[in-house]
Amino acid sequence: MVTLLACPLCQASLDAALCCEGCGRQWPAPDGISCLRLDADARTETVRNFYNAAPFPGYPPGDSLTWLRARAGRSAFAQLLDRSLPGDARIAEIGCGTGQTSLFLARADRVIVALDLSREALKLGADAARRYGIDQVTFVEANLNALPLKAGAFDLVYSSGVLHHTPDPRAAFSRIVRAARPGGMIVLGLYNRIARIPLRLRRGVARLTGLRWIPFDPVLRDRKAEPARREAWLRDQYRHPEEHRHSVGEVRRWFAEDGVEWLRTYPSTIAGDEPDNLFEPSADCWPLEAWAAQVGWMRSLGGEGGLFVTVGRRRST
Repeated sequence: MVTLLACPLCQASLDAALCCEGCGRQWPAPDGISCLRLDADARTETVRNFYNAAPFPGYPPGDSLTWLRARAGRSAFAQLLDRSLPGDARIAEIGCGTGQTSLFLARADRVIVALDLSREALKLGADAARRYGIDQVTFVEANLNALPLKAGAFDLVYSSGVLHHTPDPRAAFSRIVRAARPGGMIVLGLYNRIARIPLRLRRGVARLTGLRWIPFDPVLRDRKAEPARREAWLRDQYRHPEEHRHSVGEVRRWFAEDGVEWLRTYPSTIAGDEPDNLFEPSADCWPLEAWAAQVGWMRSLGGEGGLFVTVGRRRST
């Protein structure tokens, strides 16, 4: 797995002991989790401390691999991503949190490097991997300003719910693209500018009432009997210190500017488009159709925060 990593200082290869073959820097691996993280700016450190204080999402008592797969299996998107990936894919999950998506995708001969800013979140992921008997996921502490990944080494770069919590999401996108091989896939999940409006309205009411009343949040309602998971959602959605929101057109421009062929969004901006393969190109749509779809997402995605996914393929040249 170390062949997929690189020194975050100089991008040279690392040996098996995590010593850089270029600059000679020796990187530590306390608790068996490689620490390839450079110091970051104050805003990034605030986010790191936020997640270290309360890693998200957590694991319930008595969890198991069966529980994880059943939970992920309730997500149509997770199922679609899993069946669209080949059994030998090399995957980088950037911003893995507690590693639940990486552990779910760790099937057949897939190899996964799961990176996150929060060491406390990574510890939960590594502990779960040991409980579930999964050895295909390598957890790495890192930050987006200096990714410790071999350029062009991965079949899939997956980052969902992460870049909108960085100080400069556009610059962060350019950095994650470099990890994909030519022809490799990029799957990017971000808060949508329009679909996020219902949650922002709820958040305004919540702040006015000191978080004593939060109307119409279906996730909080579903987690009424699970105080730990309820509190985790409350922190992530209502108290986060850094948040940006983006439109379909804006993200399509990022893809074009960084040499990534846009394939589709999920949900699709085309009415009735239900792909069997996530990497199957969608028909193109008019800007007006894209805006109409995003307005519709206020209802379909607004209850769970308004996150939409954009899929692209890195161009060969």
